[in-house]
Amino acid sequence: MKKYLIAVLTAVAFGASAQTPNVQIPYSHDFYQKFNKKVYNVNSRMHSSIRAYFVDDSLLRPTYDSLMRYGTDTLNRRSWVRRKLTEEHLVNAKGEDYTFFADFLPDFQIGYDLSQKSSTWLNTRGFQLGGTVGEKFSFYTSGFENQGRFANYYSRFVEENQVVPGQNGGSIGKLDGATKDWSYVSALVSYTPNKHLNLALGYDKNFIGDGYRSMLLSDVSSNYSFLRLRASLGNVQYQTIFAYMLDPMAPKLTEDRRLGDRAKWMAAHYVDWNATDRFSIGFFQAVTWADAEPEGKRGFDFNYVHPFIFLRPIESANRNSPDKMRIGFNAKYEILDKTTVYGQFMFDEFVVKELFAGNGFWANKFATQIGFRGSDLFKVQGLNYLAEFNTARPYTYAHFNRLSNYSNYNQPLAHPFGANFREILGILNYSYKRFDFSGHGMYARYGLDAEGTNFGKDIFKNYETRSVEYGSHIGQGLKTNLYYAQAKVAYLINPKYNLRFELSGIYRRESTDQIGTNNNMIITFGLRSTFRQLYSDF
Repeated sequence: MKKYLIAVLTAVAFGASAQTPNVQIPYSHDFYQKFNKKVYNVNSRMHSSIRAYFVDDSLLRPTYDSLMRYGTDTLNRRSWVRRKLTEEHLVNAKGEDYTFFADFLPDFQIGYDLSQKSSTWLNTRGFQLGGTVGEKFSFYTSGFENQGRFANYYSRFVEENQVVPGQNGGSIGKLDGATKDWSYVSALVSYTPNKHLNLALGYDKNFIGDGYRSMLLSDVSSNYSFLRLRASLGNVQYQTIFAYMLDPMAPKLTEDRRLGDRAKWMAAHYVDWNATDRFSIGFFQAVTWADAEPEGKRGFDFNYVHPFIFLRPIESANRNSPDKMRIGFNAKYEILDKTTVYGQFMFDEFVVKELFAGNGFWANKFATQIGFRGSDLFKVQGLNYLAEFNTARPYTYAHFNRLSNYSNYNQPLAHPFGANFREILGILNYSYKRFDFSGHGMYARYGLDAEGTNFGKDIFKNYETRSVEYGSHIGQGLKTNLYYAQAKVAYLINPKYNLRFELSGIYRRESTDQIGTNNNMIITFGLRSTFRQLYSDF
């Protein structure tokens, strides 16, 4: 792998010297909605499904600068303290060929669950550092120290999976019976040697798709280490990711701590083609495999390094391959100037004769997404909207070995529900001066497992222990209905790191056959910051 990377770097080192996109915008769905008018526009051919975007993309730069400069005193009459509080980074330096910034990132929340009659709170102290060196190199890192008390459904997830969703689990501690203590970091270095290529080394997340969810690769799990290459040529953009992930709940190879948690690898390739001004289509392929087994260490498989070929023939060339291959498609069509229809399809596994027989064979496993999104709804400037349907058949994303299933650190790499579900959701966002308003509604139906059964929702279970052979259908098992709604109002204090006061209300109702109903009605208020995307709608 080292020889391959050196060859790539050498080949591109003497390319064109024009400034190209390099500085990444941290991904947050609410914040990215504000780019809708530019991204989903028949007059642009942006590769919208490959996220995160870049600050210095010529299409996005004017909008990004406008958002970052909102409320700036151009006459410089405000005091130093007020400027630092409302419009500048805490530390900001700029030289002839470098930039640097640093901020303190608070996230302090208090809340109360009216249904459970219990309090919730969050005490997060974080930081971020970032900057550029010349026009081709950028860096970013952030870290967070947290204590918190969650709603019962959220706390139950943490206890069962030993991870705070999307954050970390390795150092979760308890200050008392219900209060959790954890920390985590993110980091990314980015190098753009010429106008066609960007290389990034990170401990972060990735997202592929045009929707709120992704059935191909999403950001719901914790950070992981990766090497990422993005190459652009005309209307085609290509991305390849080599990732190293952990699975702390996989059976240990030793009884002591010498080898630590079990690990896995992923190689994921995605090519996106803007076929016309309105239509684009992308092809995705990913393979996952265990780093080591009781029989010995395997490590990185160099067969999967090659970026411009189909991985399936390589994987099947090993007749006894324990690896798991998945392929998928992403497409969008801009039906109106400000409205886009999008969708995804993920093939996990299928048997052709069984697929057309229509007998519900368990191994016909796939996931689907369809939705539409846009801006200026009802001709209201800045009113962004999204509606989406997602579904995955039972046993999708699972494998006979949890180290080759589609997951990272006890969470799925695609949809947070795993498999065996249907979901419909809608989101509205609107900004007026310093106020941000958002509404989010979701309904899902899925089938849970009774003790000793496997109906296909839990992707960490060995699919050879399945409870169904034929007649497999979405929602099998203990029928469960989930209703979720959230409304938020935020007042922006400093746009540089999204410092804001935020008031939020959540209604959640989950009812399961033979188990009962759990209700939550949570009101929270806090001083928040950062552009992190953290999910609570599961």
